[in-house]
Amino acid sequence: MIWAISFFVLSLAGAVLLPLGCGFSLWWGILIFLGLEILIHLLFVLAHWIFCLRGRDRETPMEKQSPVGLIGAKRAGDLVCAYGGVRPQVSGKEKLPQTPFLLVCNHRSLFDPMTIMKELSDYNIAFVSKPSNLQIPMVGDIAYTAGYLAINRQNDREALKTILQAADYLKRGVCSIGIFPEGTRTRTGKLQDFHAGSFKIAQRANVPLVIACVRDTEKVSHRLFLRPTKVYLDILEVLPAQQVKAMSTRDLAEYSRNKILEVIKE
Repeated sequence: MIWAISFFVLSLAGAVLLPLGCGFSLWWGILIFLGLEILIHLLFVLAHWIFCLRGRDRETPMEKQSPVGLIGAKRAGDLVCAYGGVRPQVSGKEKLPQTPFLLVCNHRSLFDPMTIMKELSDYNIAFVSKPSNLQIPMVGDIAYTAGYLAINRQNDREALKTILQAADYLKRGVCSIGIFPEGTRTRTGKLQDFHAGSFKIAQRANVPLVIACVRDTEKVSHRLFLRPTKVYLDILEVLPAQQVKAMSTRDLAEYSRNKILEVIKE
């Protein structure tokens, strides 16, 4: 929120001062404000991208996260939630382990990862996402250097490579990993089946599994710029690494889905 306010204040100052000094009309002030808002945000992304250029070789696993890429990813969550009018209500945060973990969550909206990034920024969670998200110019490079990984669910061999890479990041303590085991956001509001392969990440890395649930994020886009939207992020349960190892991936997927389904049906 503080970043969005800072950018707004800078743009507003420019929109007020420039017309006063040059005799422009009110409409010129509005246009200058909008132009400065766009320019400041582009410069924000560009500055992070330039510092992240060295991380563009995505075939080489990272030894550690880029501090600049990490800050850029976290601030993106803040900005998107601020401009989207997202008002998160979080519960169960005290359950989260202080060691790296795999977080699994249902997927209702594009605002899901942004809400998690904003509210759990202290836990350094990088997401496994579909390839197109990491192909966005500049944004994809920043996300990659922050630990984000693309998974191609249409190619089992490529998907396994991503799972192994995510497990390696967890093992080495590079970051925690977040994944949406439905594979894509729901279009109907109904919770979809979970891909059991996602849970191999926690098993291979021998880390706890955090089961989380988001609600009402799908309402944000309908109220965008009109009114704030209260959304909910609930940390439901944390399964210890030993329990994760003892269960099959199919059982883990079914157990996690049922826990989330209980909350959604309330």
